Amino acid sequence: QRQLVESGGGLVQPGGSLRLSCAASGFTFDSYAIGWFRQAPGKEREGVACISRSGDSINYADSVKGRFTIFRDNAKDTASLQMNSLKPEDTAVYSCAASNFYCRGYVPALVNYWGQGTQVTVSS
Repeated sequence: QRQLVESGGGLVQPGGSLRLSCAASGFTFDSYAIGWFRQAPGKEREGVACISRSGDSINYADSVKGRFTIFRDNAKDTASLQMNSLKPEDTAVYSCAASNFYCRGYVPALVNYWGQGTQVTVSS
């Protein structure tokens, strides 16, 4: 079964950090670009970051640049999103996605697989 499973979400205070993980199975992970998306209540889903198949190309949305870092480990079929200096406006459900095309800026083109999402809440 081809799937992505996120973990690591939770409640954190403003200024805090969280690390999200995305574990892939059932497909050739290193043939896919990986992106992270988020969707806040009442808002459209937005791209956050994208990393190319080999990890040599990384792009971020302006809203998270300098605070979030995307990683991938092709040997372990995993990707991660390190989130620092979190703000209340970062509160959302975060999902990872895989595309066997490429990153179109900070968004993967033509997503093939989606994770189920993990809730991140930034609040005091």
